[in-house]
Amino acid sequence: MRNPLRSEAESFRFLIAVIVGAVVIVGAAYLNTWLGVAAAILAVAGIVWWLKDEPVPGAGEAPPRLDSATPAGTHRVLVVAASGTSSVHVNASATEIVVVVPALASTVEALTGAVDDRRAEAERTAAVLAQQLTRDGVRVRAEVGADDPVLAVDDALRTFGADEIAVAGDEELAEQIRGRATVPVSVV
Repeated sequence: MRNPLRSEAESFRFLIAVIVGAVVIVGAAYLNTWLGVAAAILAVAGIVWWLKDEPVPGAGEAPPRLDSATPAGTHRVLVVAASGTSSVHVNASATEIVVVVPALASTVEALTGAVDDRRAEAERTAAVLAQQLTRDGVRVRAEVGADDPVLAVDDALRTFGADEIAVAGDEELAEQIRGRATVPVSVV
Protein backbone atom coordinates (compact mmCIF):
# COMPACT_ATOMS: atom_id res chain seq x y z
CA MET A 1 0.00 0.00 0.00
CA ARG A 2 1.37 3.41 -0.85
CA ASN A 3 1.42 6.49 1.35
CA PRO A 4 -1.50 8.79 0.40
CA LEU A 5 0.27 11.81 1.95
CA ARG A 6 3.50 11.56 -0.05
CA SER A 7 2.95 14.81 -1.94
CA GLU A 8 0.58 17.75 -1.80
CA ALA A 9 -1.35 16.58 -4.87
CA GLU A 10 -1.77 13.05 -3.49
CA SER A 11 -2.83 14.44 -0.11
CA PHE A 12 -5.47 16.58 -1.80
CA ARG A 13 -6.82 13.62 -3.79
CA PHE A 14 -6.94 11.53 -0.61
CA LEU A 15 -8.77 14.32 1.24
CA ILE A 16 -11.37 14.60 -1.56
CA ALA A 17 -11.90 10.81 -1.50
CA VAL A 18 -12.39 10.87 2.28
CA ILE A 19 -14.83 13.80 2.08
CA VAL A 20 -16.86 12.09 -0.65
CA GLY A 21 -16.90 8.88 1.40
CA ALA A 22 -18.03 10.76 4.51
CA VAL A 23 -20.86 12.48 2.59
CA VAL A 24 -22.03 9.10 1.24
CA ILE A 25 -21.93 7.59 4.75
CA VAL A 26 -23.83 10.48 6.34
CA GLY A 27 -26.44 10.45 3.55
CA ALA A 28 -26.95 6.71 3.85
CA ALA A 29 -27.12 6.85 7.66
CA TYR A 30 -29.74 9.60 7.41
CA LEU A 31 -31.95 7.22 5.39
CA ASN A 32 -31.29 4.12 7.51
CA THR A 33 -28.71 3.30 10.22
CA TRP A 34 -27.79 -0.07 8.68
CA LEU A 35 -27.53 1.49 5.25
CA GLY A 36 -25.05 3.95 6.80
CA VAL A 37 -23.02 1.05 8.24
CA ALA A 38 -22.98 -0.67 4.84
CA ALA A 39 -21.96 2.60 3.15
CA ALA A 40 -19.13 3.05 5.68
CA ILE A 41 -17.82 -0.45 5.02
CA LEU A 42 -17.97 0.11 1.26
CA ALA A 43 -16.35 3.55 1.49
CA VAL A 44 -13.45 2.32 3.62
CA ALA A 45 -12.99 -0.76 1.41
CA GLY A 46 -13.06 1.45 -1.69
CA ILE A 47 -10.42 3.84 -0.32
CA VAL A 48 -8.18 0.94 0.75
CA TRP A 49 -8.58 -0.70 -2.67
CA TRP A 50 -7.75 2.60 -4.40
CA LEU A 51 -4.59 3.07 -2.31
CA LYS A 52 -3.54 -0.56 -2.73
CA ASP A 53 -4.02 -0.80 -6.50
CA GLU A 54 -2.97 2.64 -7.67
CA PRO A 55 0.62 2.45 -8.88
CA VAL A 56 3.28 4.35 -7.00
CA PRO A 57 4.47 7.25 -9.18
CA GLY A 58 7.78 6.38 -10.82
CA ALA A 59 7.76 2.73 -9.70
CA GLY A 60 7.41 1.39 -13.24
CA GLU A 61 10.24 3.51 -14.60
CA ALA A 62 13.78 2.19 -14.78
CA PRO A 63 16.11 3.93 -12.34
CA PRO A 64 18.30 6.57 -13.98
CA ARG A 65 21.87 5.62 -14.80
CA LEU A 66 24.29 7.84 -12.93
CA ASP A 67 27.29 9.27 -14.76
CA SER A 68 30.55 10.73 -13.46
CA ALA A 69 31.96 14.17 -14.22
CA THR A 70 35.41 14.59 -12.68
CA PRO A 71 38.07 17.22 -13.46
CA ALA A 72 41.01 16.30 -15.68
CA GLY A 73 43.95 14.74 -13.84
CA THR A 74 41.71 13.38 -11.12
CA HIS A 75 40.84 9.72 -10.68
CA ARG A 76 38.11 9.23 -8.11
CA VAL A 77 37.41 5.80 -6.66
CA LEU A 78 34.35 4.90 -4.65
CA VAL A 79 34.95 1.90 -2.38
CA VAL A 80 31.89 0.02 -1.14
CA ALA A 81 32.47 -2.43 1.70
CA ALA A 82 30.32 -4.32 4.18
CA SER A 83 30.68 -3.77 7.92
CA GLY A 84 33.53 -5.84 9.28
CA THR A 85 35.60 -5.76 6.07
CA SER A 86 39.23 -5.81 7.18
CA SER A 87 41.04 -4.65 4.05
CA VAL A 88 40.58 -3.46 0.47
CA HIS A 89 42.98 -2.63 -2.34
CA VAL A 90 42.50 0.25 -4.74
CA ASN A 91 44.15 1.14 -8.03
CA ALA A 92 47.35 3.14 -7.44
CA SER A 93 46.19 5.84 -9.89
CA ALA A 94 43.45 6.98 -7.48
CA THR A 95 43.76 10.61 -6.40
CA GLU A 96 40.54 10.76 -4.36
CA ILE A 97 38.89 7.88 -2.52
CA VAL A 98 35.59 7.70 -0.68
CA VAL A 99 34.92 4.61 1.41
CA VAL A 100 31.20 3.92 1.88
CA VAL A 101 30.05 1.29 4.35
CA PRO A 102 26.27 0.72 4.34
CA ALA A 103 24.72 0.47 7.81
CA LEU A 104 22.91 -2.82 7.23
CA ALA A 105 20.23 -3.47 9.84
CA SER A 106 17.79 -6.35 10.25
CA THR A 107 14.10 -5.77 9.60
CA VAL A 108 13.36 -5.76 13.33
CA GLU A 109 16.16 -3.26 14.00
CA ALA A 110 14.94 -1.01 11.19
CA LEU A 111 11.33 -1.12 12.40
CA THR A 112 12.23 -0.39 16.01
CA GLY A 113 14.83 2.24 15.14
CA ALA A 114 17.57 0.33 16.97
CA VAL A 115 20.19 0.90 14.27
CA ASP A 116 22.76 2.76 16.37
CA ASP A 117 24.95 -0.32 16.88
CA ARG A 118 24.97 -1.04 13.13
CA ARG A 119 25.85 2.58 12.31
CA ALA A 120 28.66 2.56 14.87
CA GLU A 121 30.03 -0.70 13.40
CA ALA A 122 29.83 0.78 9.89
CA GLU A 123 31.61 3.95 11.07
CA ARG A 124 34.44 1.88 12.60
CA THR A 125 34.84 -0.19 9.42
CA ALA A 126 34.83 2.93 7.21
CA ALA A 127 37.43 4.64 9.41
CA VAL A 128 39.72 1.57 9.41
CA LEU A 129 39.50 1.17 5.63
CA ALA A 130 40.06 4.90 5.06
CA GLN A 131 43.14 4.75 7.28
CA GLN A 132 44.46 1.78 5.27
CA LEU A 133 43.96 3.58 1.96
CA THR A 134 45.58 6.84 3.10
CA ARG A 135 48.81 7.72 1.28
CA ASP A 136 50.60 10.88 0.13
CA GLY A 137 48.69 12.94 -2.43
CA VAL A 138 45.45 10.98 -2.03
CA ARG A 139 42.42 12.42 -0.31
CA VAL A 140 40.48 9.71 1.51
CA ARG A 141 37.11 10.15 3.16
CA ALA A 142 34.97 7.64 5.07
CA GLU A 143 31.16 7.63 5.07
CA VAL A 144 28.35 5.51 6.44
CA GLY A 145 25.82 4.85 3.72
CA ALA A 146 22.12 4.01 3.61
CA ASP A 147 21.02 0.57 4.74
CA ASP A 148 20.54 -0.46 1.09
CA PRO A 149 24.02 -0.79 -0.49
CA VAL A 150 22.82 0.17 -3.99
CA LEU A 151 21.09 3.27 -2.59
CA ALA A 152 24.27 4.09 -0.65
CA VAL A 153 26.23 3.98 -3.92
CA ASP A 154 23.62 6.17 -5.67
CA ASP A 155 23.87 8.72 -2.86
CA ALA A 156 27.67 8.70 -2.95
CA LEU A 157 27.80 9.10 -6.74
CA ARG A 158 25.57 12.17 -6.53
CA THR A 159 27.99 13.92 -4.19
CA PHE A 160 31.33 12.37 -5.16
CA GLY A 161 31.17 11.57 -8.89
CA ALA A 162 33.50 8.57 -8.97
CA ASP A 163 35.40 7.39 -12.06
CA GLU A 164 35.49 3.84 -10.74
CA ILE A 165 33.61 1.82 -8.13
CA ALA A 166 35.40 -0.90 -6.17
CA VAL A 167 33.13 -3.34 -4.34
CA ALA A 168 34.76 -5.32 -1.54
CA GLY A 169 34.16 -9.01 -2.24
CA ASP A 170 30.47 -9.06 -3.24
CA GLU A 171 29.92 -10.00 -6.90
CA GLU A 172 26.11 -9.88 -6.59
CA LEU A 173 26.23 -6.31 -5.27
CA ALA A 174 28.68 -5.38 -8.03
CA GLU A 175 26.20 -6.65 -10.65
CA GLN A 176 23.39 -4.60 -9.12
CA ILE A 177 25.59 -1.50 -9.15
CA ARG A 178 26.64 -2.14 -12.79
CA GLY A 179 22.97 -1.89 -13.73
CA ARG A 180 22.73 1.58 -12.19
CA ALA A 181 26.11 3.23 -12.85
CA THR A 182 27.93 4.10 -16.06
CA VAL A 183 31.38 3.97 -14.47
CA PRO A 184 33.41 0.74 -14.28
CA VAL A 185 32.60 -1.50 -11.31
CA SER A 186 35.13 -4.03 -10.06
CA VAL A 187 35.24 -6.52 -7.21
CA VAL A 188 38.30 -6.20 -4.97
